Amino acid sequence: MRKAAAHPVTESRPHALFSFGTLLDAPVQHALFGGAVPSATASLTGYTTRPLPITDPSVIATSGLDVHLTLERRIGAEVAGSVLRLTDRDLAAADAYEVDDYVRRRVLLSSGESAWAYLDARPLRSAARIVVAGDSIAYGRCDPQGGWAGHLAAAHIAADEPGHRVFNLAVPGSTLRDVAEQLPPLLGPRLPDTVLVAAGINDSALPVTAGATTPATGAADVTDSLDRLAAAARHHNARLVVVGPAWIDETRTGDYEGLRFTRDRALALRERVRTWCADRFVDHVDLWEPLRDRPDLLVDGLHPSPEGHKALSVHIDALIG
Repeated sequence: MRKAAAHPVTESRPHALFSFGTLLDAPVQHALFGGAVPSATASLTGYTTRPLPITDPSVIATSGLDVHLTLERRIGAEVAGSVLRLTDRDLAAADAYEVDDYVRRRVLLSSGESAWAYLDARPLRSAARIVVAGDSIAYGRCDPQGGWAGHLAAAHIAADEPGHRVFNLAVPGSTLRDVAEQLPPLLGPRLPDTVLVAAGINDSALPVTAGATTPATGAADVTDSLDRLAAAARHHNARLVVVGPAWIDETRTGDYEGLRFTRDRALALRERVRTWCADRFVDHVDLWEPLRDRPDLLVDGLHPSPEGHKALSVHIDALIG
């Protein structure tokens, strides 16, 4: 790995990065940043650590270790470390150093400061208490087993019954605006570490009224609602994961309960959600592909059948479980 050049002392260091592992080691900082970077002792509550085997030869060569640590959620636990003050170039170097098992996400330190940290790339693998919010698909309509969220709950709780919890707060008919208004006061008592928000197809619908040209929830509303949900999750030091929307069969949706759904509007919503997540370093799980061109997995063109929910469950678990 090529050694980075030392930075002038006057260079701006706008990024706070919480580290508890090899990024604190002098040889690693020298290799990545060209020398030691400013740092201060810090801690992260609600987390513990577990070992993570490393196979990338360049990372092993830089750190001298083939096992690093990754974060895992646990109520009452605390991880000690330091906050590194990094330049844009430093942060890019740190991103390049971390293997694909890690992703950079926002956390809330014990001091109340927001900082970056490298978390498990599969958010449910490190989760303990999960809140699900969204519309009828997240609620599990058309599936007696509770839909994809019900499958998720069964597997997650079975993995650690004493410590794992899943709270499904989805409400049929909800838009992201509804979720952003209703969810925040419900989070506190449930002590979530992970919030799964389903971006439902309702956010792309047109009211079935003469001359209607505006979706029930517009692009600005989607962005504002996701921003509010991200702030609510961050307030509880919970990791936000946005899922959806799912594919629809436009030929069968018709005028559904006063709303009109089209594939083009659903695709536009999908792109808005995906772009928002990428721009803000938030996890996104695309539910479009598992059902795409599979009308047999939809009951009415919108809602997955039990088999459709099972396909979504397998897809979600493979990506983030």
